[in-house]
Parts: sequence; C-alpha cells; structure tokens
Amino acid sequence: MLEISLLGTGGMMPLPHRHVTAMMARYNGASVLIDCGEGTQIALRKKGWSFKPIEAIFLTHFHADHIAGLPGFLLTMGNAGKTDPLTIIGPRGLPRVIGAVRTLAPELPFETRCAEIEGNEQTFALNGMRITAFRVNHTVTCYGYKLEIPRIGRFDPVRAKEEGIPLQFWSLLQKGLTVEWGERVLTPDMVLGQERRGLKVVYTTDTRPVPAIAEQAREADLFICEGMYGEAGMEAKARENRHMTMREGAELAKKARPKTLWFTHYSPSLIHPETYMGEMRKIFPEALAARDGQEAVLRFDEEE
Repeated sequence: MLEISLLGTGGMMPLPHRHVTAMMARYNGASVLIDCGEGTQIALRKKGWSFKPIEAIFLTHFHADHIAGLPGFLLTMGNAGKTDPLTIIGPRGLPRVIGAVRTLAPELPFETRCAEIEGNEQTFALNGMRITAFRVNHTVTCYGYKLEIPRIGRFDPVRAKEEGIPLQFWSLLQKGLTVEWGERVLTPDMVLGQERRGLKVVYTTDTRPVPAIAEQAREADLFICEGMYGEAGMEAKARENRHMTMREGAELAKKARPKTLWFTHYSPSLIHPETYMGEMRKIFPEALAARDGQEAVLRFDEEE
C-alpha cells in the first residue's frame, strides 16, 4: 500500500486557505517528502502524519515557494526524535543551498546528506521505492519525479519442487534474494514468474509541457501536475514564466493515460480551481482539482 498526500497545492506564496508546494509519500514504514514550501510542517501536523520516518527530501528546484519551509521543517524533525541520517536530493548546487539552510537550523540530532542529480534523468532506490528524477523546462534547473513500487513475479511452488529447492529457502527466494546451497546457487528467477504491475506516481510542477512528462507519466496510477492557470487568456503568461495551464496539463494526461490526474501548484489568483474541472474533464475525464491534504491510498491490483 502506497499513501500519497498533497500537503500544499499553492504556487508563489501561501494563502490563508492554501499552503505552498509539498507532497508526501508513505510506503513500507518510510516516508519521503517532495518539496518543502513555507508552512509544510504546519500542513503535516494537520494531516497527523509523523516527521520521524522521513528518510529523504526531494527538491524539484530552488525557488522559495518550494524550499522556504526547510529550516523549520528540519528543526521539527529533530524535535520529533529523528536521529537517523536524512538524505536530501535536488539539482546541482544543492550543498550550497542546504548549507544556507543549516545556518538557520544549525543544531540537528541527525546528519544531512546531499545528493545532486546528474544529467537529465537519474534514479534513486529507497526502502523498496524507485524514484526517478527527470528534467523539465522552467526558468531554472528543475526536475519532476516518478515514484515507483516495483513488484516481483508470483512465487511458483511447483517450479520450486521441480528444481529440488528445500522448503527452508522458499521465503528467501520469494523476497528476491539469491541463496548459496552447497555447490548450487539458487536465484529468484528459478521460482518466480514474470514481474507484475507495480505502482507509479508522477509529480511535476513549474514547467512548460514537454514530451518527457507524458513519457514518465504513461499509465501511472496517479499523475500530479501543475495547473498554474485555469482561466482562458493566460497562455502567453504561462509561456513567459515557464509554467503550465490546466488545459496543457490535461492534454499531457490525455497522452499519458494515467488512472487519475490531480492538478496542483495554483496561482494565488486562482481562488477556485474546481471551477475549471468541467472543461478539463472534456479533455481528460479523470481530472481533479486537488486541495491541501488531498490523499490517495494506492494498492496493488489484487488488493483492490
């Protein structure tokens, strides 16, 4: 089971009813945060989710509405009892940015480790999750993120018996581990079927529509996409500032065919994004104007 929550759906600046950008994912006892805009720690407290299990923070880029919440958030993590290292991942220049953040949060009971994204695409493994950063098109270096939960094939006890594999090794092979037994090396492919469909969530904000987004979001369970502007006549402004309109996001979803599309990262002038969903659903029927705290619980097919 993979849990997703949008802690903030605003762009540029917080509003009384809307925090700025942040998304959290929980899986297998661990949590990851994508972006940390101002007020993220307040939003997480409202949600009731814990700070302590957060193992990594991924940053899309270094604009303030995506990182200004970091000093307070790190301090709150420390106060929550976190002592394990925290990995922070983002574009080149990350150590300099985190160094500045640490001047405001100098005393933390855990180590912060920085990992700069290299090239246009890079994949990171974390506690059963596979998270891929992919380059998008904004005014500064910016990445979207694809979060996947891969799923190995189904265990076949008949094949295990035919291979003469002792029962004591079955659970290890089922977990994808290789086992040495005397002169034999037992591998998972000896007892597992084809890899099954896992789970996939794609998150992207602050970008023009580029082919890489539709490619990464293809047949995703959830596609979270910038919807900076909903009203007509904002196309030129979106192009100038390297942002995206809701219509452009819906067109990307139409190409990618995810199960669900959530809009996020709204302009402060977009007070009621749900107003535009009737029009957007003509392009992509499963479109939703997400709100702060919007949550999805994703399960593997057999669990639904």
